[in-house]
Amino acid sequence: MRQFLKFMLASMLGTLLIGALLLIIFFATIAAIGTAFSLDRKPTKVKDDSVLLVKLDRPIVDRGRSDQFNLDFGPFKDMSRLGLDQVLKNIDKAERDDHIKGLFLDLSSIDMRTATLEEIRDKILAFRKNSGKPVIAYSEFYSQGTYLLATAADEIYVAPQGDLDFRGLRTNMMFLKGMFDKLDIDVEFIKGSNNRYKSFGETFTEDRMTPANREQMHALVFGIWEHYLDLVAAQRRIDRVQLNSIAEKLQVRHAQDAVDLGLADGVMYRDQVLERVKERMGLDPEKEMKSVELAAYTRAPVGGDDKVGGKAKLAVVFAQGSISSGESEDDVIGSTTLVEALSKARTDTSVKAIVLRVNSPGGSGLASDMIWREVDLARQSKPVVVSMGDLAASGGYYISCAADRIYAEPTTITGSIGVFGMIPNFKGFFNNKLGITFDGLKTNEYADLFDVSRPMRPNEREVIQRYVDDFYATFKQRVAEGRHLDLAMVDSIGRGRVWTGMDAQKIGLVDSIGGLESAIAGAAGLAHLDKYRIVKYPEQKELFEQILSELNTEAKSWVAAQVFGTDAELLDRFRQMREAKRTIGIQARMPFDIVID
Repeated sequence: MRQFLKFMLASMLGTLLIGALLLIIFFATIAAIGTAFSLDRKPTKVKDDSVLLVKLDRPIVDRGRSDQFNLDFGPFKDMSRLGLDQVLKNIDKAERDDHIKGLFLDLSSIDMRTATLEEIRDKILAFRKNSGKPVIAYSEFYSQGTYLLATAADEIYVAPQGDLDFRGLRTNMMFLKGMFDKLDIDVEFIKGSNNRYKSFGETFTEDRMTPANREQMHALVFGIWEHYLDLVAAQRRIDRVQLNSIAEKLQVRHAQDAVDLGLADGVMYRDQVLERVKERMGLDPEKEMKSVELAAYTRAPVGGDDKVGGKAKLAVVFAQGSISSGESEDDVIGSTTLVEALSKARTDTSVKAIVLRVNSPGGSGLASDMIWREVDLARQSKPVVVSMGDLAASGGYYISCAADRIYAEPTTITGSIGVFGMIPNFKGFFNNKLGITFDGLKTNEYADLFDVSRPMRPNEREVIQRYVDDFYATFKQRVAEGRHLDLAMVDSIGRGRVWTGMDAQKIGLVDSIGGLESAIAGAAGLAHLDKYRIVKYPEQKELFEQILSELNTEAKSWVAAQVFGTDAELLDRFRQMREAKRTIGIQARMPFDIVID
């Protein structure tokens, strides 16, 4: 008995100690967040002869928070995100800030997709042209994405034992059919009768790209590569044919090769580059270089920030993520939330124009139609302009097509005008692998429609096919009316095919090439606004609520990366399949993303 009590008391004491430790960690974390937040709210004072340090090593989202915070430990180290709107505004501020002598691009790594990268690159080029201030880029290793951004600089330097990746682009798509065959799982993928390019379900039903998918992927990848070569050639003054030859022969194998071929300006260690920065920017070589980072510079007041004003407002409504019914969450556009935001902007008489920023691969067809309706209502009362980010495809294009004008970047992935339905059949898996069988009763013929424990019957497939075809017809009609195109023309450029922003402009799906700032200027022009102030929707969550949400999201990502490593992509594929199964109704979703690495 005495031994039992001793062990019980020891166990209770251990539990109490662990609980106390967890409480201490919890309150310490809250205190750290509170301290960081209180510090982040203070205006940043920029010293004379400072350099703006541009590090883009954290996720870039379309819209940043004014009350950023940082947690530099464990899975939360990189949870703070930069907003594209903030990055563009900060570079614009630095252009007219006499305290800032130039930009130092520290490009050890970047975390953004292609169109966002190009929008920031264009802003840096404008900074150089308008201010005359120098821009220096440095990295130990340049990926093809970081190098494209670096070409906006006056000078590019690479570490002596570093590298500059320049070998062309590729696609690498994952197919799960072989695994499903081994597991006796069959996936029913039903797309529009004429949607030959709609390839979302191919991940689950094929073991390689279909000819139609290979055709569209060839156009995308080679189109983006040609554009990439044009951008590099223009800034580095190297013939694009020569650039392609450099990639084809893999001529850049060491840092010095990049310099010898004209892709970079020198091989230096970081301390040497900082000395070069001082020299180019006219700073005292004997003193330590003063710098300010982008996140801190967001809070730096600079004359001219309020160059637009007045009572008139221009609303920017952000729609980033997959499209679903209900409330918005991280990386999910909730139709309820976005409809409410658009409605507020529409009914506010002081709002004279609306810019809808779309960065979405699509999602629920029903939710997309709810959002489309509100965009169409808004367009009837004031100008509505769409700014497409990295992705505005399928449902992302559906919610865009009613706008007065559409802007896209050259490498925006858009179109994918098509829909599908997908139902897995787990009968073989349950019966043959697990020994599980099912039996039951039903009152009506279609009561067990969408039952995943058995194969789909012919009459059920016919019903779902009709749903899909009807929604595709509606999708085409929406596009034809919104873009003032013939219905047959829409069908010929639809069929689920994706396009780059460059090609989408040629076929009438996009009006102009440009980023968010171009779209805002275009909307102001349509509304005849000389002075206005920008208001942003939807309303952001309170800081603490946002912290808890981001902690949850980032913790999941961190755990997935730690446990699965490079196989985390496989985990994401299962997540997509689960979402497609659980989402109500027909899907208007694009199957892939493109990143220049």
